[in-house]
Amino acid sequence: MGIDNIKLKIGKLPSGENNLITDVKGIKVGHKTLDNGKIKTGVTAIIPHSDNIFKEKLMCSSYVINGFGKSIGLVQIDELGTLETPIILTNTLSVGTCSTALIKYMLKENEDIGVTTGTVNPVVCECNDGYLNDIRGLYVKEEDVFEAIESAKSEFQEGNVGAGTGMSCYHLKGGIGSASRIIKLDDKNYTIGSLVLSNFGLKEDLIVDGIKVGEKILERENEELEKGSIIIILATDIPLNERQLKRIAKRVPIGLARTGSHIGNGSGDIVIAFSTANRIKHYETSDIVNIKVLNENIIDKVFRGVIECVEESVISSMLHSNETIGAFEHKRESLKKYIDYIVK
Repeated sequence: MGIDNIKLKIGKLPSGENNLITDVKGIKVGHKTLDNGKIKTGVTAIIPHSDNIFKEKLMCSSYVINGFGKSIGLVQIDELGTLETPIILTNTLSVGTCSTALIKYMLKENEDIGVTTGTVNPVVCECNDGYLNDIRGLYVKEEDVFEAIESAKSEFQEGNVGAGTGMSCYHLKGGIGSASRIIKLDDKNYTIGSLVLSNFGLKEDLIVDGIKVGEKILERENEELEKGSIIIILATDIPLNERQLKRIAKRVPIGLARTGSHIGNGSGDIVIAFSTANRIKHYETSDIVNIKVLNENIIDKVFRGVIECVEESVISSMLHSNETIGAFEHKRESLKKYIDYIVK
């Protein structure tokens, strides 16, 4: 049964038009996939809006669920509360290359950086694709980052593409997954979306929409340690300040737990959350600026949207992925093989 024929509805809230993070107007996502024999890796770029992100920053926050990770840019995000570059996802050993490429991209777009104004805070996150990818080969190059950025659009592929090419989830094939939810506030529809790079979990723990699929796939497997990771990007057009963004980021573990995650000791689980509702000008001339924020008494609606988005994004990353044989003849089956366990 193909993915388009799977009638899977996670949660209660309605999804956006494409059920992707890009349902938040202005956001685009692009991939560069490197898939050739033992090479199973790539780059995924999230473009926060269509204008100059350095000159018109967005309010942003990050949250480290478990810190076994090698991300770049989180310190400044949490200190200043803003996002000023695209977000790049890749494999663990390619973070440096991607950071350099992103800096070069920003320098090209902004001749003032490092000359008449300060430097720039590149944001790069990673998961370890070393089970399927020959990660020591360092195959990701700077031009792959440029191509991922330039290819970004509102409709994009999920599954084993871009940074998700070599990722594993619940010992099945993982990768890029996304979802969105619509939330009504003051009689107006707003959107919250998520994108995940899934690379975590033990097969026996997998839960799909409340069904213990992992237990159905195998009776028991040898005890293993949870060494995986997941990067979660949250985006919304709801006006949230950086503190409120951190609050919604803290609800991500609930969505992960609904898929069976226990967030292991060796897991790198990082959330970046941003809102497109307020623009923070780099060259602001006013001493006082006006910023809209959500009435916190109704933030529970947003919490629910986050939880549903993250849960569905993880499952979507698996249902959109194909069986993969990579480096060292390592193999990951697709969750689609076990679709009969999911369809109620």
